[in-house]
Amino acid sequence: MKQENQIAIFGGGCFWCTEAVYAELKGVVSVMPGYAGGHIKNPTYEQVCTGTTGHAEVIKIEFDPNQISYDDLLTVFFATHDPTTLNRQGNDVGMQYRSIIIYTNQEQKKKAEEFIKNLNESDPTGKPVVTELKPFDAFYEAEEYHRQYFLNNPNQPYCQVVISPKLDKLKERFHQLLKASETK
Repeated sequence: MKQENQIAIFGGGCFWCTEAVYAELKGVVSVMPGYAGGHIKNPTYEQVCTGTTGHAEVIKIEFDPNQISYDDLLTVFFATHDPTTLNRQGNDVGMQYRSIIIYTNQEQKKKAEEFIKNLNESDPTGKPVVTELKPFDAFYEAEEYHRQYFLNNPNQPYCQVVISPKLDKLKERFHQLLKASETK
């Protein structure tokens, strides 16, 4: 029986990075950057950047579970950012860059908890995963200029230095999950 499309919401630092990564995966119907996890309604990018709204930069992923599983989305999520650093990813510092999963149902919560437990038990460095798990409350779309940022600005220095290496890593480690592999 064919399942309906589902929604996953992840924050792994800058939403330009996470959007670029998930846009490459087969079974991903759409990726929208935005804000979630905070207490201000309809925040702006400038407000979120202050770190006072409680919101994180996140992406809302619509995916077809008949083509890609939530477990695969989790695997890519944890492999393409550092879930052991609190309120930062690389040079991006602040609670708006925290590692966060906003689950939309109890099954997603359970899978994320199990994934984190397994990571914590198997990490040879012993650094605990600090990814926050929160139930879905609200998602606010980012401003238009943030959408498809990497696609529209591939030569921008941040894109070259930060996003391009993430995409190279994605292609190397998860080539079987990429839309490009569908044509081969």
